[in-house]
Amino acid sequence: MKTVEVDIKVPNQTQYLGLIGKIGEDIARTLEKYGGDRDELAYHINLVLTEAMTNAICHANENDPSKEVHVIININGPRLNIKVYDEGQGFDISSLPSPDFDGDSDQGRGVYIIRSLMDEVHYRKSKNGHVLDMTKILYCDQAPLSNKSSKSGKQPSE
Repeated sequence: MKTVEVDIKVPNQTQYLGLIGKIGEDIARTLEKYGGDRDELAYHINLVLTEAMTNAICHANENDPSKEVHVIININGPRLNIKVYDEGQGFDISSLPSPDFDGDSDQGRGVYIIRSLMDEVHYRKSKNGHVLDMTKILYCDQAPLSNKSSKSGKQPSE
């Protein structure tokens, strides 16, 4: 499989959520060796991108229109990697409690969804802020993987 990389920078505005999600969907639908349901994968990638970008725009960048969100989607062999860069102060993702699905608060639900759909999730400091680094293992020896290898938080600075 050839390496594919898409590198996008958008203003810190929610109007770009659909565009980025659609790009992720289109990439997922074109994967040559993926043996699973491509439509389901496309939906999951759209959802992950939308949640990650919403967190970057609204929480990390605090809806500041002077900031931007940087997204890199990379497919290299069996790994689909998504990085969403923000310009915020960051937080300890491992300290985020599980969401309360019975209550009114939606705090932590986006990260919960991301962790549920991706195999590896890390949030760490980057050059100008922080990066949410998410990986989905697409296949191993022609068979799709479904196990979750790492759901925890911080790694050393990038």
